[in-house]
Amino acid sequence: QMQLVESGGGLVQAGDSLRLSCAVVGHRNSDYAMGWFRQAPGKEREFVGGIGWSAGTQKYADDMKGRCTISRDNTNNTGTLKMNSLKHEDTADYYCAVVPIHRPDTDAAESAWRYVYWGQGIQVTVSS
Repeated sequence: QMQLVESGGGLVQAGDSLRLSCAVVGHRNSDYAMGWFRQAPGKEREFVGGIGWSAGTQKYADDMKGRCTISRDNTNNTGTLKMNSLKHEDTADYYCAVVPIHRPDTDAAESAWRYVYWGQGIQVTVSS
């Protein structure tokens, strides 16, 4: 069964950059879309961005455009979320998620319920 292992979280200062990684374990192919979500205390889980099977099928939340980059390494089955100009409001638990797809041009879904495999979540705390 597919398993997602996240890494890269921690405490950072405002204005810093941070890279989160999501390793896809137990699956050799790249036939999936990967999404990134975050959930702050007392808030609903929200979509950050995602990437499809094809590296060109990227999608970002409106408030993340320009300061967020999502990529994937199909050779190593690893996804990456790069965030720049971090703000205190970015403090949250971050999750990667994967849904198997059958078409390379399938875009990453923005709804959490469409994903079937989830990472354990990783804490990102941005100090003021």
